[in-house]
Amino acid sequence: MTIQIKALRKTYNQETDFPVHAVKDLDLSIEQGEFVAVMGPSGSGKTTLLNMLGGIDKPTSGEVFIDDCNICTLSEKQLIGFRRDHIGFIFQDYSLLPVLTALENVEFVMQLQGHSESECRLRAANLLEQVGLADQQNKVPAKLSGGQQQRVAVARALAPQPRFVMADEPTANLDAQSTSELLDIMQRLNEQEGTTFIFSTHDPRVITRAKRVIVFEDGQLKEDRVQTPVHDADVA
Repeated sequence: MTIQIKALRKTYNQETDFPVHAVKDLDLSIEQGEFVAVMGPSGSGKTTLLNMLGGIDKPTSGEVFIDDCNICTLSEKQLIGFRRDHIGFIFQDYSLLPVLTALENVEFVMQLQGHSESECRLRAANLLEQVGLADQQNKVPAKLSGGQQQRVAVARALAPQPRFVMADEPTANLDAQSTSELLDIMQRLNEQEGTTFIFSTHDPRVITRAKRVIVFEDGQLKEDRVQTPVHDADVA
């Protein structure tokens, strides 16, 4: 699958005397299997871009194609189904359901897809084991550390087997060790399963891990470079 962005623009308050041009006439493509960091200062348009790529926010104009599907033309009902089946989300604040256990949080989207209870339970347990939380699966989010909650969020994002994962500042609330461990997990999944990860970030720890870095400033593309990702073990 490929994301193809054509003349993408997002303007807030466009009917006022002070419109905010969050993204300005962007053309961009992202291939299956990439590990991309979108970086830039606060207010540069990073999160707005991710929200439009993931179908959370509608552009003012332009197109977002995922393969041959222009998601900008989908109805809200179609968009909900498309997001559920093809795109995973990891949020800065984790956004876990507080009354559900770690296992139940991971199962939830698969249940919406219509998978059987046994399928959901097995895949959720396997994913929690992959992110190092096999012994924490019956705890609710309040009983988990911030790093553990973000690992649950990663497992939940991967549960419906999406081809793309959008991660909005996923390390912002994590310490150095939790960040390193979380990035190890996502790098491994990218390399072994071909899952595409697209981060919005200003965290240098994320940027050095990326295979591609897209620099945003004032809603415009300033730089787009390919690089060799660095693992923490390579630096040690």
